[in-house]
Amino acid sequence: MDAQGRMTEPFRAWVQAITSLDIITGTGSPEGVVSASVGRLYMAVNGTAGSILYSKKVSGISLDPKDGWVLV
Repeated sequence: MDAQGRMTEPFRAWVQAITSLDIITGTGSPEGVVSASVGRLYMAVNGTAGSILYSKKVSGISLDPKDGWVLV
């Protein structure tokens, strides 16, 4: 942070890197609903066995960042 309390570029890059490591949570499947970059994880908090954890595998099949989630 600089003297005015604004994020400096190195700090901004660090914050973005750290926040990209957390698991996104929600209800139901993220496919077509949750926008994310490749490699992000999503956990359905209301999921049942076999339908809880998803991984973003491809960057928008239809160029939509909400597509490309795969059940893990």
